[in-house]
Amino acid sequence: MTAGAEPSERRGGRSVPPPAAAVLRETTAGRIHRDLRADIVSLRRRPGDPISEKTIAAAYGVSRTPVREALLRLAEERLVEIFPQSGTFVARIPLAAIEEVLVVRKALEETMARMAAERGDEAGFEAIAATIARQREAAASGDRDRFHEQDEAFHAAVAEAAGYPGVWTLVQTVKTQVDRYRRLTLPVPGRMTAVIAEHESVLAAVRTRDPDKAAAAMAEHLTALMTFADASGIDPDYLLDAPEPFTKAAE
Repeated sequence: MTAGAEPSERRGGRSVPPPAAAVLRETTAGRIHRDLRADIVSLRRRPGDPISEKTIAAAYGVSRTPVREALLRLAEERLVEIFPQSGTFVARIPLAAIEEVLVVRKALEETMARMAAERGDEAGFEAIAATIARQREAAASGDRDRFHEQDEAFHAAVAEAAGYPGVWTLVQTVKTQVDRYRRLTLPVPGRMTAVIAEHESVLAAVRTRDPDKAAAAMAEHLTALMTFADASGIDPDYLLDAPEPFTKAAE
């Protein structure tokens, strides 16, 4: 740049795109962030697992700079913990944060269930029923990934039947830690069967156009998740702020 020229970001009162190398680094960091985030939320990377910057950089064929950028974003989302002297690890699941998010979910999704009962049509009800049928198939085959996918589809279908699909999009922005915990509970004996029964209760109330019962069934479904906080089979080391039963077990 010649003397007296304006910074490359602003020239002649207009924005100038950043250098190609910066765009590439940003794109790569975003891709690494998305991939690692998906691995963490799906529990392919479990709480406490170490994350090696060197290994990830080699896997993507990049320097460590975009890897560090991705990890910093994940740290802001409380999905990883970075210890300068020890390394980076997948963060434990904060139960206190889950309880807070469930307050938000209940407020929104009880309303969606109520409105689906008031405003939904048969096509919307059939769409909800179809997600439950697919969940039964997934449970029968032990496919927890597909079960989780159809769990998401169920809640999206309720919001669609209510006429406000964007509400489910909003819920998705705050429920990352809930998704991690839900995945953790699925192997617990009886959990998938219980979820299906809870979904069927919501559908039954919506189909009979009983708004109060639909809202109550949705609230019961969302609250039931926390009853698995002391369920057997969940490693207490995966959880932050574990309840008393976990504390005793850890001792």
